[in-house]
Amino acid sequence: MIEVVPAALAGERVDRVVSLLTGMTRSQVAALVDEGVVRLDRVAVRTRSHRVSEGETLEVPDAPTVPVAGLEAEADVAFSVVHADDDVIVVDKPAGLVVHPGAGNARGTLVAGLLARFPDLAGLATAGAEYRPGIVHRLDKGTSGLLVVARTEAARQSLVAQLASRAAERRYLALVWGLVDSNEGLIDAPIRRAESDPTRMAIRSGGKEARTRYRVEGRFSAPMASSLVECRLETGRTHQIRVHLSAIGHPVVGDARYRRQGKWPAGLPRMAPERVWLHAAALGFDHPVSGDRLTFSSPLPGDLTGLLAHLAPV
Repeated sequence: MIEVVPAALAGERVDRVVSLLTGMTRSQVAALVDEGVVRLDRVAVRTRSHRVSEGETLEVPDAPTVPVAGLEAEADVAFSVVHADDDVIVVDKPAGLVVHPGAGNARGTLVAGLLARFPDLAGLATAGAEYRPGIVHRLDKGTSGLLVVARTEAARQSLVAQLASRAAERRYLALVWGLVDSNEGLIDAPIRRAESDPTRMAIRSGGKEARTRYRVEGRFSAPMASSLVECRLETGRTHQIRVHLSAIGHPVVGDARYRRQGKWPAGLPRMAPERVWLHAAALGFDHPVSGDRLTFSSPLPGDLTGLLAHLAPV
C-alpha cells in the first residue's frame, strides 16, 4: 500500500496511521516497523512513535487477503439498509445485534448479515481484520442506530481518515439518570480499559484521548428524574458515551455495566436485557468517491419512545 499522508492525519504517530489505514492491530504494525518495511518518503521508519507529516508518502506492505474462516453469510440476520452504492453501505442496526464476531458471539452478527446481502465484502477480509470486513466503526450490542460500512478498500481508508479527523459526524440521543445542570458541555477525559475488568472501560490518566459534546434536549421529573441529551462524538472510544456520562454523574438509563442497578420506578416499562437507552440518531460523511456530503437520520425505535411517553417533563 502506498498512500500520501492527508492533512487530517498530520502529526499522528506512524503506528496509529498505519493501523487506521490498513485495519491491522498495533502489534502487527509494530512488527512491520521492527522489520524496517514501513517507509516514509522511501526512508524506513525506525520508531513506532515517529510523527508523520502532511504530504509524506507512506509505504506499507499490503496485508494478505485471507478467507473469512469460520464466518458464514447469514440471510436471517435482521437489520435495515438505509443506503447502498458501489462504495458504502449505511445500515440501521437494531439493539441486541452484535456488529462483528468476538468472544461468545460467533454467529448472528451484523457482519454475517452483511455478507449475505453484499458478498463482495468478503474481499475486504485481511490479516488482522478477518472478522470485520468493511467495518470502520461500531455500535455496542445494546445500542441501536446508524452505522456506515465500507465496500471497497479505498472507501475504507477514506472513512477511517474522516472519523479520525472528525470530518464525519455522529450524533446520539441518550436518556440519562438525574437532571443535568448545564444545558450543554464538553466531557474531555481519557479512556482506557479498567485494570480490574478488561471488558469495562474507565477514565484514567494515560488513556486514549476522548471527547464528547452534549446538549440537553429535555428534562423529566417523574416517575424518575432524568434528562434527554444529544451527544456528539469528537473521538470514538469503546463505550465512550456511556463512560463519559456516568463519570459526570448521569449514567445512561438501562446501562447496568456503568451504573449500579437500583429499584426500577413502578409503572415504567422495563428495558430489555442488555438494552441501553442510547441511539445513533444521525450520521454524516463525505462520499469517498464523489465527495458529496451524505447525511442520514434514524427515528427513535418504539421501545425508546415508549419509555419516554411515560415521563413527565420538568
